Amino acid sequence: MNVAHAEFVVSNTKVDLCPKTNLPEYAFIGRSNVGKSTLINMLCNKKKLAKTSSRPGKTQLINHFLINKKWYLVDLPGYGYARASKTQKKTFQKFIIDYFTKRKELVSAFLLIDLRHNPQPIDMDFLRWLGENFIPFSIVFTKADKINEKDLERKVSDYLLKLKEEWESLPQYFVTSSEKKLGQESILNYIKQTNEDIKNF
Repeated sequence: MNVAHAEFVVSNTKVDLCPKTNLPEYAFIGRSNVGKSTLINMLCNKKKLAKTSSRPGKTQLINHFLINKKWYLVDLPGYGYARASKTQKKTFQKFIIDYFTKRKELVSAFLLIDLRHNPQPIDMDFLRWLGENFIPFSIVFTKADKINEKDLERKVSDYLLKLKEEWESLPQYFVTSSEKKLGQESILNYIKQTNEDIKNF
């Protein structure tokens, strides 16, 4: 799938204020500084569609982007931002949970994980929460260009082995590099196929 049209629609902190539409939505979320905004810009072929910053925690709202006028890409705040106050964290947590549990248009979530690091408890906890709440999701490993190929394979394998300790079946996963556009085609084709499956259901 080629992204020919991508536009920002709305930002808010309440699910009730999300676009009134029947279009499918795909939500992107991950720990702060995982490269989420950069990945979104890479997928959409627009350098400044999602705001990027050298300071983690830039995304603090539910951001809707209309893609090809057929589906929404939803940019959610990163979790685990150390500099966020307790009040901010509670606010983020509430509207993230509200979005995932109440938004009927949500088709699937993409959970971003920085491949340079070993499995982090905060990521594993969020994976577990998605599963416990029956929310479909895929894993997107980011920053693959920051490590060599041998380490990349080992890191992916380590994560999959860790998941197998708790999961009977493993989720779909993608290995990406925003710099090299690795994973762009795979993720977009996955979304395209999912949208077609929904239509034919």
